[in-house]
Amino acid sequence: MTRRALVIGATGGIGHALGVALETNGLEVTRLSRAVDGFDMTDPAKVDDLMNRIGGTFDTILIATGILAPGGGEPEKSLAQIDAENMAKVMAVNAIGPALVLRHIPRLIARDERSVVGVLTARVGSISDNRLGGWYSYRAAKAAANQIVRTAAIEIARKRKKAIVVALHPGTVATSFTDAYPGHPKVAPDEAAANLVAVLDQLTPQQSGCFFDWAGKPVPW
Repeated sequence: MTRRALVIGATGGIGHALGVALETNGLEVTRLSRAVDGFDMTDPAKVDDLMNRIGGTFDTILIATGILAPGGGEPEKSLAQIDAENMAKVMAVNAIGPALVLRHIPRLIARDERSVVGVLTARVGSISDNRLGGWYSYRAAKAAANQIVRTAAIEIARKRKKAIVVALHPGTVATSFTDAYPGHPKVAPDEAAANLVAVLDQLTPQQSGCFFDWAGKPVPW
């Protein structure tokens, strides 16, 4: 039987590369994105409509969506730069959006077979690893997304013992998402995608609800 994968955010730099990597590994990939399908993570009705059109079950589901700041802006560098409206937008895309998708996951994965659900968050969402400060909205939203993933993993495991639900840090990927930060070491999207797919292939149900980086190393909450 052909293995199936679902990629949300499939036209972004990392999302597109993940779809290609999964296909290379022999999976049949279903793609959803804002650019092609109008998949708006901030619109609950739109998320429900598009997710409800999907049938069957998937071996791998990846949520590869997110923004650094609204409208191509930059993350806050100080408390004085916090803007309530902008913070709400970042939270809506990076935390609430994945939660809206995750509530559809139980019907999209098999009850008695291994499945992997990965949500791309970021190391800067780690509270204990925060030593530089700044980026208030982005950090807070990714920390919230991590908690949502952790909580969803607990609930899903009650009826789907072989399900694996994890948060993933892909590293700094060279896409339009990170163009404004030329000083940071980056990896190409295809390399980042291959790294993440390799990590997913190695995970076990006992690791569900955890947070891993691109090398498969645990990231502290």
